[in-house]
Amino acid sequence: MALFKKRTVGKPGEWYYCLEHQKVEEGPECPAKDRFGPYASREEAEHAMATAHERNLEWENDPRWHDKEARGEDAG
Repeated sequence: MALFKKRTVGKPGEWYYCLEHQKVEEGPECPAKDRFGPYASREEAEHAMATAHERNLEWENDPRWHDKEARGEDAG
């Protein structure tokens, strides 16, 4: 018996960006491993790659995620 039921039909208003096909989809058409989302609107899903890029840059430049030793500073 499966613990989670695989949903094959998306809910109206749920938008995803498919990484495999590089397109916006309403409802989950592709496997979860190949998509970003859900997003509240089609426009948000269309900008999924730009949003991911911005968040990656924020993370890479956030000092809370980098210890002092990795930056060559004295830890103590």
